[in-house]
Amino acid sequence: MDILPAIDLRGGKVVRLAMGDYDRQTVYSDDPAAVAREFAAAGATWIHIVDLDAARCGELTNLAAVAAIRAAVPLRLEVGGGARNDAAVARLIEAGADRVVIGSAALKDWPWFEQLASRPELNRRLALGLDAREGKLAVAGWREQSQVAAVDLAARVTGWPLGAIIYTDIARDGMLTGPNFQATAELIAATDVPVIASGGVSNLQDVRQCKAIGCSGAIIGKAYYTGAVDLAAACRLAAEAGK
Repeated sequence: MDILPAIDLRGGKVVRLAMGDYDRQTVYSDDPAAVAREFAAAGATWIHIVDLDAARCGELTNLAAVAAIRAAVPLRLEVGGGARNDAAVARLIEAGADRVVIGSAALKDWPWFEQLASRPELNRRLALGLDAREGKLAVAGWREQSQVAAVDLAARVTGWPLGAIIYTDIARDGMLTGPNFQATAELIAATDVPVIASGGVSNLQDVRQCKAIGCSGAIIGKAYYTGAVDLAAACRLAAEAGK
């Protein structure tokens, strides 16, 4: 299993939101590249990056920060936020993304997402971001609620050449209360696409539980920045053979 420490970007700074609320923001660093180097030193192989500004307004305003992270570390970068059309996906890859997360745009224009995922040059380079409240997907930077069940969309992409599904329980995000293991396990059972757990990882036991239910990865955000999780220990645990 992979550990993906998170860098959430807003105005070029590393921040965290509580439950996706833009009014509940904590700034942790004004140097994303320096944070990325900390992740590399701890043994991470991936970084999960979210452009919060782009998720909200659709404009890719933090590409310079993504490029700075790319230049600073040899880690693989998974980048989401604002990937709403072919041009945006191409710009994110040009800035250094190894994998681009498509969230709201997939739900709003499923035929576009389907053709995007079928392009050979994007094989395994796209992830489907499923962000849910009580099992139903939220879009537009979590500000709009849909009635589409996350598990249904996960089942729909079975057999697709996606790199991952990123599943976030919004109520757990930034709260250090542990991921929604039951909902995450249901998604894993519904699809053959690798599932990465996001939102709420707060200790090494959460990492163990993510492994036990079959997650291909776990995103660690606030728990790292507050010191609740030792990233090096989490990476070692995730890399151990077996569950």
